[in-house]
Amino acid sequence: MSLEDHAGDVARKARMMAGVSSDAAARAAGISESELAAFEDSGSAAKNLNLGGFAAKVGLDGAKLERLARGWLPAAKDLATWCELRQITTTEGGNAVHCYLVWDEVTREAALFDTGWDPAPALKLVEENQLKLNHLFITHSHPDHVAGLAKVRDRFPKIFMHSDMAGSPPQQRNRRNDCIHLGSLRITNRDTPGHAEDGVTYIVGNWPDDAPHVAIVGDAIFAGSMGGAPQHGDLARQKVSEQILSLPAGTLLCPGHGPLTTVAEEKANNPFFG
Repeated sequence: MSLEDHAGDVARKARMMAGVSSDAAARAAGISESELAAFEDSGSAAKNLNLGGFAAKVGLDGAKLERLARGWLPAAKDLATWCELRQITTTEGGNAVHCYLVWDEVTREAALFDTGWDPAPALKLVEENQLKLNHLFITHSHPDHVAGLAKVRDRFPKIFMHSDMAGSPPQQRNRRNDCIHLGSLRITNRDTPGHAEDGVTYIVGNWPDDAPHVAIVGDAIFAGSMGGAPQHGDLARQKVSEQILSLPAGTLLCPGHGPLTTVAEEKANNPFFG
């Protein structure tokens, strides 16, 4: 699976989050504005592009940005390590988004994290595996993540909702000390606003055979990048650092877009985090 953001996407997001004009950024990079625009559009760097100078101007780690531009990818993940975890991808208008299904192997209790554009593939897995879908956790309320909400609630009217969405009934709002039990699995939450005001990350722990924790992060962080936050960039980066990258190194990060990654890989390679 290709990255959600190439090096040019990362450059543009960082420049906007830092409030740096294209003219100033181009000068720092030693290229023209048109060359910078081409780089941000394609991710292909002009030979004379000074990535280090650009990165310093917009608050990125220059060495990591260069690694990304050379084609870095996280290692492929074998989900057999977490045998009751599934990633489901749906696409609309060229925009692919992931949701995730988790269940306990003994009790068959299940939880869905986001709905994607269309919940039908996830609901088919529920049926095929004879699961009891008791919980729906929302990472944030952007349309691609909640488009199937009504269909899920129609199919499972008694499902327990969990979100940080403003205006939700109190019983559906996450509390920071919540610990939801899914058979032997335990689900906790951490607030990760910035990309979205109601952004939240869910941590699934106590997997069989001591498999690492799983963090379902929405768009807070991607492999090699993060969700755009032009108005709240400092908050977004702070929350990712404090709430996600503070997790154990082997924690599996399950983003809303792009490939699976780990805390260790992002600390070593994500240009947004020095």
